Amino acid sequence: MGCQYYDPCDNGATSFTVAMPRLTFGRGCLAELGTRAVGRGFKHTAIITDPGLRDGAIVARATESLQRAGIDVGVFSDIRIEPTDQCAEDAARFLRDGKFDSVVSIGGGSAIDTCKSALVLHRQKGELLRFFAPPVGNAEAILEPLLPHIACPTTSGTGSECTSLSVIRVNSLNTKFVIASPFLLPQEALVDPACADTLPANMVASTGYDSACHALECFTSRAYTQHAATDPAGVATRQLIQGCNPWSELIASKALQIADEYLERGVNDRSDREANDQLMWGATLAGMAFGNTGTHLAHALSYGITHLMADVTTKDYDIATPFIPHGISVMVLAPAVFKYTAEATPERHLEAAHHLNSQLRDVTPNESGDALEERLIGLMKSTGGPNGLTALGFITEQTDALAESAFRQKRAIGNAPRDSNLVDVTNIFQNSQNYW
Repeated sequence: MGCQYYDPCDNGATSFTVAMPRLTFGRGCLAELGTRAVGRGFKHTAIITDPGLRDGAIVARATESLQRAGIDVGVFSDIRIEPTDQCAEDAARFLRDGKFDSVVSIGGGSAIDTCKSALVLHRQKGELLRFFAPPVGNAEAILEPLLPHIACPTTSGTGSECTSLSVIRVNSLNTKFVIASPFLLPQEALVDPACADTLPANMVASTGYDSACHALECFTSRAYTQHAATDPAGVATRQLIQGCNPWSELIASKALQIADEYLERGVNDRSDREANDQLMWGATLAGMAFGNTGTHLAHALSYGITHLMADVTTKDYDIATPFIPHGISVMVLAPAVFKYTAEATPERHLEAAHHLNSQLRDVTPNESGDALEERLIGLMKSTGGPNGLTALGFITEQTDALAESAFRQKRAIGNAPRDSNLVDVTNIFQNSQNYW
């Protein structure tokens, strides 16, 4: 706690909160779902999942476990990958019409985040938009507990099972924004690595990129002491986007080490069970870390990409154009982002570089941005990632529009260790055009 990174600041926070669900991790633990649900008082439960999983073995195992425990089950699966506010509204209507007393989310971030937002609308009716931060919403607080929720991730990247955040595309604005509230945190998470065994390589790469960037953004984010202190009377609704803290730093460092050792193995050999399981564990750790810290520039700027993408598809994703997976939209910016932010806290970035690259030697703090840039580019090259924005169909002339779109993500941008204006953001997009 005496680390200089957390030195007190005038009017800054003097405390931080650690929150996470009860976590069960391990192969086969999905079979515990029914027992866990009964222990939480579940009686009439909605499974929120996506169409690709609805008729598959994972949902079948979950349903059987719940029913064997005497729980009535209904299934909602009308969810698109990169879900919209309409998906959340439809799911909320399903919860109300079915009079469910509990929910189980099964899937990647799309299913888990849809579930969280649906729970908000189920409890506080109206438009989802009002819960987003300015400038698109008025940051209306979620004032009461939601239906109990057990989250069961099936990809090794989202971390959403351990966060109080929900990322949803707003149809009217054609871009994604974040809802944040302690009440969005699931009560339990069941993380069964076997659920990710059949993921194709490019999906493992994309979700692995997301996990690595969660951890890297967490580790390098602005210290919690540099965020404004909050009124003690408001702790019940205080968001957990609070900046880096000693607890999240510890967890993020391990997640980075897992990405260093296992991401390339897991992508390039899908029969490597050890790598598969470690990547699932790393994603969960990264979720715990950024769930109590927040992300910053790489995630914030990625929403400009998914806003303006056009005529693009992605290998291993059976989704119509335009579609760029979330992890790829984040990672394609990461080398330029961390080279930029390293100028603000070079020692911190050097420590992060050592966690992400165990082979790193004889690098000075002033070279930390270059070291992170090189390692992130190397990870993309070795796992089939895209060579910058041009590989995703963008042209240089779109740089200004990308920056203007992304600059609306004020909360995440403000969590970066370096203050940024629109020109800075534009330059990051310009520097992300090509890497090799």
